[in-house]
Amino acid sequence: SEWWALKEIWNKKLLYKGFKIVPYCPRCGTPLSSQEVAQGYKLVKERSAVVRFKVKDEDAYFLAWTTTPWTLPSNVALCVNPDETYCKVKAADGYTYYMAQALLDDVLGKLADEENGVKAYEVLETFAGKELEHKEYEPLYACAKECADKQHKKGFFVTCDTYVTMSDGTGIVHIAPAFGEDDANVGRNYDLPFVQFVNGKGEMTEETPWAGTFCKKADMAVLQALEDKDLLFDAPLFEHSYPHCWRCDTPLIYYARETWFIRMTAVKEDLIRNNNT
Repeated sequence: SEWWALKEIWNKKLLYKGFKIVPYCPRCGTPLSSQEVAQGYKLVKERSAVVRFKVKDEDAYFLAWTTTPWTLPSNVALCVNPDETYCKVKAADGYTYYMAQALLDDVLGKLADEENGVKAYEVLETFAGKELEHKEYEPLYACAKECADKQHKKGFFVTCDTYVTMSDGTGIVHIAPAFGEDDANVGRNYDLPFVQFVNGKGEMTEETPWAGTFCKKADMAVLQALEDKDLLFDAPLFEHSYPHCWRCDTPLIYYARETWFIRMTAVKEDLIRNNNT
């Protein structure tokens, strides 16, 4: 009866293939349940990244933050909170940046030179986050642009979502829909390209300069490459609780796996009507 039901669902074009973000152990090659994930949290210190993303057709940069530098080669968008205030500022390091007003002092304050009367930054313009939506920037990596172009999908612009907080970072986060549930949701909402430059073994793929390197160990190489191109503003240590596999102690990654789905929204009204009879 299960196979008959599945065939009927297929015939009605309600079955489709998509991606689901799962906590995944690259060593064991398996997803983990939430109960299994809860068994393996450890407090770790890792390098985060505050990255300069060049605004398209403008001498300015978005300052975006990520705690997973290894996902940056798969970047396809940036995300701001539509309800927060953002500023365009001229910073003391000579760059012009876009970032959240609430975090200006936290991020740029160190640039001030009080002895010589140099302020950390000067505010040039102020925006609601929503006003930055769809503003474009130049891709960090050519390989991501090539992958997006093959899918005939638009990427490399600012998106909006209220999950972006003002508690840390810059108020702008980098989006890689193949890694992380929030990123995947933004990817679906904006129909972003799907770029996944990490294989099932947790290794960086051949499209990147770090092919064969375990993704978590590629962080420092990614950061150095950004530094070499003057695109790394800062790489502060970030202490947080991170899940590890309870079986082999390998750091887990939040990874998009191919999965079959049933298009329940198409039959929602029928289900409700049947339940009410």
